[in-house]
Amino acid sequence: MNICLIGDNITSLTLAKNLVNKNIKVFVYHNRKNNSQYQSRIIGISKNNLDFFNNKILKIKKNLIWKIDGIDVFYNKIDNDKIFNFNNSGDTIFSTIKHADLYKILNENLNKNVLFKKIFIKKKNFYEKVIKENKYKLIINCESNNEISKKYFYNRIIKDYESYAYTTLIKHNYFNNLRAIQIFTEIGPIAFLPISNYETSIVYSITKDKFNFSDNDIKNLIKKYNKNYVIKSFGKVEKFKLNFSILRNYYNKSILSFGDSIHRIHPLAGQGFNMTLRDTKVLSKIIQDRIELGLELDFGVYEEFEKKTKHLNYIFATGVDFIYEFFKFDNKSKKKYFNPILKLIGKNKYFNEIAKKYADQGLMF
Repeated sequence: MNICLIGDNITSLTLAKNLVNKNIKVFVYHNRKNNSQYQSRIIGISKNNLDFFNNKILKIKKNLIWKIDGIDVFYNKIDNDKIFNFNNSGDTIFSTIKHADLYKILNENLNKNVLFKKIFIKKKNFYEKVIKENKYKLIINCESNNEISKKYFYNRIIKDYESYAYTTLIKHNYFNNLRAIQIFTEIGPIAFLPISNYETSIVYSITKDKFNFSDNDIKNLIKKYNKNYVIKSFGKVEKFKLNFSILRNYYNKSILSFGDSIHRIHPLAGQGFNMTLRDTKVLSKIIQDRIELGLELDFGVYEEFEKKTKHLNYIFATGVDFIYEFFKFDNKSKKKYFNPILKLIGKNKYFNEIAKKYADQGLMF
């Protein structure tokens, strides 16, 4: 039983590891000679998804994961009163891991597995040949900007946020670094995401009319909003464009789209990879159920996956988009609505619990 995955990234490798754990042979096709991973990118994984990853995909060593037990949200500056905070009664809310570390452990583990093979391809239109050969039970595209996405998966809802996210890592003196911080500033939200007691990731999403910043400008802005850390050094500043994208149809012909290829959202909620992990749970169960029932892995897998996830992904993604748009509207408005509304929600235990479950489990709780 062979399955083809297209793309060499944490989405494809996460899915590949889950599949080989079911004794399914996986072939990953890619066209990147040097797959250098983002050095300043951090991935946030919810408690529920981390349990799934450790139990059903790969156990992550404790020294690579940093557990966060709270999130504090401020408006304009950290000196102001908190407008919202997530607490989980001393338990973990979510964990952080470096993008490069997660890719490395998945890649190294899979390369030792006889059921896994990674194939580098040079020829243009090679993917078309793979499709026509019909050697695989399933073909799953895990890249959002390759020739397959452009040819078969162009029908999507797209919104340009006209923003860039600037990311970097700061090293600092010891700090009891167990709480993440999000500050909604005048030019966009900035997040401080702990990685250890000595290192923190920064993600600053800045609107288009403000984004002609040098690396030093970004570092000075971080210093401006930092109130917790005695900074010793900055890592490389990286920049990527932000947009909202939802695929209208998850499959086309003999190919299923997956991961960022079906949904891309604003990073302010840290939910991008979490959405992919929830999709992995669903796809994994569909495949497992079919194997146990002696059914073929065929086009029906794609249909069932879309039926079970499409509406949930759309609602979740537009919910995150609403938060961003509300903040953007509030910034332009003379009368501020964002601050009092979040304060009201933060004080309400019922809404606080719903918000935590929403962030932890998506719409599947």
